[in-house]
Amino acid sequence: MKRGLLILVVVAACVGIAVPLLRSERLMTWSQGRSMVSSQLGIVAAEQPLAAQAGASILAEGGSAADAAIAASATMGVMQPMMNGMGGDLFAIEWDSKSGTVSGLNSSGWAPEGLTLQYLKSHGLKRIPGTGILSVSIPGCVMGWWELHQRFGKLPWKDLFKPAIYYASHGFPITQWNSMYWPAYSDVLRKDKEAARVYLPGGQPPKLGQIFRNPEYAGALELVANEGERAFYKGSIARAIVKTSQELGGVISPQDLSEYKAEWVEPIETDYHGWKVFEIPPNTQGIAALEMLNIMGQFPLSTYGAKSAERFHIEMQAQQLAYADLHRYVGDPRFVKVPVNGMLSMDYAKARAKLIDPDQAKCDYQPGTPPGADPNIAIATPHPGTDTSYLTAVDRDGNIVSLIQSLAGAFGSGVAVRG
Repeated sequence: MKRGLLILVVVAACVGIAVPLLRSERLMTWSQGRSMVSSQLGIVAAEQPLAAQAGASILAEGGSAADAAIAASATMGVMQPMMNGMGGDLFAIEWDSKSGTVSGLNSSGWAPEGLTLQYLKSHGLKRIPGTGILSVSIPGCVMGWWELHQRFGKLPWKDLFKPAIYYASHGFPITQWNSMYWPAYSDVLRKDKEAARVYLPGGQPPKLGQIFRNPEYAGALELVANEGERAFYKGSIARAIVKTSQELGGVISPQDLSEYKAEWVEPIETDYHGWKVFEIPPNTQGIAALEMLNIMGQFPLSTYGAKSAERFHIEMQAQQLAYADLHRYVGDPRFVKVPVNGMLSMDYAKARAKLIDPDQAKCDYQPGTPPGADPNIAIATPHPGTDTSYLTAVDRDGNIVSLIQSLAGAFGSGVAVRG
């Protein structure tokens, strides 16, 4: 009985929903690692089980998918601070089950107005640094939460932050994955005294099972819970961000924060074997995923075998082709014309697919010229940010939120806001 109960708790925690576990010979013969978990309340999936559970608790109180996603997102910021948090960006796609409409939210932050090309050159820089105060863009995460709640929320705003505040103040045990990842970036944290004080307790990264607390972050979450997005962009948190920037020689101004707005955008899409796949349009990199699918769609991958070398080869080469176009053409549409329709054209996908040699890998694909592209445009290759958190929530009405939040690289800029 104890073993069965343990399995129930672990499996449920992985998706954040507690449900009865069924036993049958047929289920036990499945090749998957986990059985299907079903619920009448909805589902939340996140990298951290306790964050998924936080979102699931909101669904149990009658919250919407957006409410649950916000709660899980806020908790993820506490539990995986190297990946995400209030200092990062946020992107979300919401499916409304009643209207059948898909909405996109781009809550990536703009650069400070004072971070001009001339300013960078005057400091001997040819590009924006990967870490430090000059790498910091205006955080969009909190505004993204606010916009999601304003449009799709059901429960009171304040209630959504209770789990995150609890774990930040009372602590949580460090998971195996974090215990391996955290130490790899200790040097990034040690460059900033405040970051080292908060995230290297006792001068060292927390170990597996160690209880990690972040009471200052709990206080910041309480301010946001009580005062809304104003606390972050116009209140005491905004003032702390500006003061930190000034102390470190940065250029973030109060206006950079107070004037920031997230954007509701029309998602871009493609059809992959009858499945509609949606992404946020540029300035995000989601268009690359759609171009990859279009290129892969030109090959009979289903006949290759799920783990075949042939299938893996085609998928990898499609990624190479799409990334070549991404680095050449995708930027902020306010300042550069991005040939979105051309990059998503099936005729263009067919032309790109013909460049793939089924018998030989190629690692130096050049960008193509999609319809509508300006051949004189060249976007600077971005820093290779690889650290992003994904989560999703589905409520009892069938509404879905798909959400990404990120600091771009591990522990982002490496700068912690003083106070």
